[in-house]
Formats: sequence, structure tokens, C-alpha cells
Amino acid sequence: MISIECSALLFDLDGVLIDSTPAVERVWSKWAIERGFDPTEVVHRAHGRPSLTTIREYLPDADHEKENLVILHREMEDLDGVVAIPGARELLTALPSDRWAIVTSCTRPLANVRIGAGKFPAAKFVVTSDDIKNPKPNPDPFLKGAALLGFAASDCIVVEDAPAGIRAGKAAGARVIGLLSTMDEAALKAAGADWVLPDCSAIHLVSNRGDNKLKLELKTS
Repeated sequence: MISIECSALLFDLDGVLIDSTPAVERVWSKWAIERGFDPTEVVHRAHGRPSLTTIREYLPDADHEKENLVILHREMEDLDGVVAIPGARELLTALPSDRWAIVTSCTRPLANVRIGAGKFPAAKFVVTSDDIKNPKPNPDPFLKGAALLGFAASDCIVVEDAPAGIRAGKAAGARVIGLLSTMDEAALKAAGADWVLPDCSAIHLVSNRGDNKLKLELKTS
């Protein structure tokens, strides 16, 4: 067990709190095939980033908002197999409600649907792609999440599963836990993860100290 302290935690949503991988793969694979792209490549590049970013890369001359609505509607309708990651609901329930935020590349409507699917405790603070101009891997999403909580990003722990998100957390000045839900350990460490864990069940709240510090234990093996 590794003991660490922080003021707050910033959680990505997909792949960290919610296992939406089957739905994401179905939606993006269908979109890719319809438009003549390699579905495996598209799914890999789409993970952990706003859908508009991926759409612009593959279809620079298309109506990006129209294409994005196709993806959004399909993802909101496809909840088959979308469930909470092991340990996620328990961890959020254990944490003080003003010490964690969700920072996701989803749009707010999609984030609300997936948060509902996870049956999590109510989130006081949620940052979505609708709230920021410069998405992950830029630091802006996590800087905004930390600011909403009232802490510096350097006092927060980011929990991520995608290289783009890990790089965003590190660029914001936070320490980052990488989860092995979608990428292998080498990819997470290459992106800058400080620790690599299997899922949220390996993160335990030990105590909530009176000096704005949370004490956590990480089960690394």
C-alpha cells in the first residue's frame, strides 16, 4: 500500500467511474465504417477526447456540428453495458461531497446520462466539454475543476485512464493516477501517470484531516 495526501480528487468519467467502452466502441465503429475509416483506429483515437476533436481530424471539411450530433444521439441512446467501474461508487460515497469533481470530455447531456447510469452520489461539481475552450490534453479542464473546488490543481489528484487526460492532469500541475481500464501500463506511464492501478477499488480513503487534507491508500498490486 502507498499512502498519499491531497486536498481533492478530479475524476475523469468514462473508463474511470463508468465503463462505457462497449457503447463507445459500437458508436464510433459504426460512424467510422459509414464514412470509410478504419474503425479500430478511430475508436483508439476517439477515446478520452471530445468527439468534435476526432470528427474534425477525420472530416476537416464536413459539418462538424451535424456529425457531432450523430455521435451524441447514438451515445445517449446506447447504454447497454454502461455500468459503474468497480469501486467507483464506493469511493465517491466515502469522499466528502465538496472534495471531488468529475472532469470529462463528454458533453453535459451525455455526461448526465452516464452519471445517472452509474447511480453515483450527486456530484456538486462537473466540468464537461461544454464548459471549456481548450480540451484535454490541455490543462484547462482540470484547472477549472480544481478552481470549482477551491484548491490549486497541484493540491489535487487526477484519476484518468487515457493518455490525453493524463497529460492534461500533469500539465495542470496535478499528480495523476492512471487506471488500467482501457490502456496498458506502458501507455499510462509514457503519458506521465505517477501511479498505475487496476480500478477505483484500489483507492481507499483513510482519513479526512482537519487541515484540508485527505489521506488515501493506493493498493498497487
